[in-house]
Amino acid sequence: MQRRFILKLAATLGAASLFAAATVAHAEDTIKVGVTGGPHAQIMEVVKTVAAKNGLNIKIVEFSDYVQPNAALAGGDLDANSYQHDPYLQAQVKDRGYKLIRIADTVTYPMGIYSKKVKTLAELQPGAKIAVPNDPTNGGRALLLLQKQGLLKLRADAGLKATPLDIVDNPKKLKIVELDAAQIPRSLNDVDAAAINTNFAMEAGLKPRQDAIAIEDPKGPYVNIIAIREADRSKPWVAKLVAAYHSPEVKQFVESKFGGAVITAW
Repeated sequence: MQRRFILKLAATLGAASLFAAATVAHAEDTIKVGVTGGPHAQIMEVVKTVAAKNGLNIKIVEFSDYVQPNAALAGGDLDANSYQHDPYLQAQVKDRGYKLIRIADTVTYPMGIYSKKVKTLAELQPGAKIAVPNDPTNGGRALLLLQKQGLLKLRADAGLKATPLDIVDNPKKLKIVELDAAQIPRSLNDVDAAAINTNFAMEAGLKPRQDAIAIEDPKGPYVNIIAIREADRSKPWVAKLVAAYHSPEVKQFVESKFGGAVITAW
C-alpha cells in the first residue's frame, strides 16, 4: 500500500515537473514586440507569421508615439521593439539611462518634406513656417534635410542632434515649429511645409515618392533597428526574431507593399 502511494506521488510530481517545464518553454517562446502604427506594424505581422514556423510566437503591441515603446521595453512590458533608428535609441539610452541595445537593422524610411501650399521648396516665402519633430534626433534629422536643400545652414559641429539654436544662416528667415512627430501630418494645413517621418506620413495617407517635395537620401545613419534589453541578448528567441525579420518573405513584402518608400537594410 505504501509502495503504491509512493509510486503514485512520484508520478504526480513527475507530471507536475513536466507541466512546469512545458509552461516555462512556452513562456520563453512567446514574446511581446512593440511597434508604431503603419508600416512597422504591417511588417511585424509578416515577421510574426514567419517566426511562428520556427516556434516563436510574437504578440504585437502597437503604440502611437516614439516615447512609450522604449519605456515599455525598459520596464519589462515588452521583450523587443521595432520602430526607431539607432541615433534615437542612443539618445534615449543616454538621456533616460535605459539598458537597451540594438540587435539588428530592419528598414530605412527616408524622411520627406511635404506641403499643401507649395509645390517646390523654391516657392517658400520669407518667414514661412516649417514644422519639424520635437525630439532631438528626428528634429536634427529634419534640420539636416533642410540644410541639404539649401534652406538654412547649421553650425559645423551641430551633428545629428542639431536644434534650431544651431542655425547660423537662415536667408528666408524660416520659422521652425517643433511638434510631436506623430502630430505633424495633421499640422500641414497650419504650416507652409513639414518634415515628416515616413511611417507617420504613410499612416496619414501620404505617398513619399509622389507627395514629398524633397526627400532624404536613404543611405544614411537613420536605418531602423530592433532593440531589446541588454540582459536578454543571449536568449534563444533573439536569434529567431532576427532570422524571421531578415527572411525572404519579409523582404518581398516590403518591396512589393511600399513602392520604394520603405527600403530593407539587410
